[in-house]
Amino acid sequence: MTEQTAKPYPIFLGSEIEQADPETAMFHVLPVPYEKSVSYGSGTALGPKAILKASWQLEQWDGKSKPCDAGIYTCETVDCSVEPEQVIDAIAQATQEIVEQGGMPVVFGGEHTVTYGVLKGLKAAGVADFGIVQIDAHADLREAYEGDALSHASVMKRAVDMGIPLYQLGIRAFCEEEIGFRKEFGVQFKDADELVPNNISEITLPEDFPSKVFFTLDIDGMDPSVFPSTGTPVPGGLGWYQTLSLFESVAKQREVIGFDIMEFAPIKGFHAYDFAAAMLTYKMMGIVQRVQS
Repeated sequence: MTEQTAKPYPIFLGSEIEQADPETAMFHVLPVPYEKSVSYGSGTALGPKAILKASWQLEQWDGKSKPCDAGIYTCETVDCSVEPEQVIDAIAQATQEIVEQGGMPVVFGGEHTVTYGVLKGLKAAGVADFGIVQIDAHADLREAYEGDALSHASVMKRAVDMGIPLYQLGIRAFCEEEIGFRKEFGVQFKDADELVPNNISEITLPEDFPSKVFFTLDIDGMDPSVFPSTGTPVPGGLGWYQTLSLFESVAKQREVIGFDIMEFAPIKGFHAYDFAAAMLTYKMMGIVQRVQS
């Protein structure tokens, strides 16, 4: 039995490459099909598998380089059948192991709560001083949503509670509580009503923002015309090239220590969106490979 067929999910880009050695691979893809607190459409638990399957249609050459040359290792899928706290701990442990092996976590959710486990894992691995750059339609800064402090709508509140600096991009749906938390925790931002009408594709991070960055990309941060495949679509979002350019502008200023793709909910029969999510991932890998190699 091959490595590709032995895993419950296919390995990323498995039609083109062999599974890399985890000790030498730059990118460690971690599938986390967790979905508990979704508050509108569902299906994010199906996202990781759909992206991995679609990645088999990618070319090694991403248009500028071959990100796979840096090594891609697909981890075992996190068990999401247990209690939320146990899932978070399992994500943290898997992330810690990736970092300790010298790899960069590339995480597929699942709902955005998954990112909280990743952040805990980075901290546990000794990555003390880092910031978060977030692309999202929603601020995710609620103390709790529907009584759940581990809600996808509260994940960035959990992050700033941990003392992690946050810079938000593309937000266009938030409540008064979240505006207050932005002020209280000094959250920096460029919202969609500034980025999109002005076609801003580069940002300059504040001088005092940490030198290392974890980049979290909620699919609903992009416009529904690009990705309707999410549970909470909001009009007025970022475009394809704008999103990649914003990510590249961050990668050129700071060391990207990992990134995730969250809240992708595949639409049955519309595999174009699955492929787009896989390509988005691979192009982000390519940006990191070229900027940080």
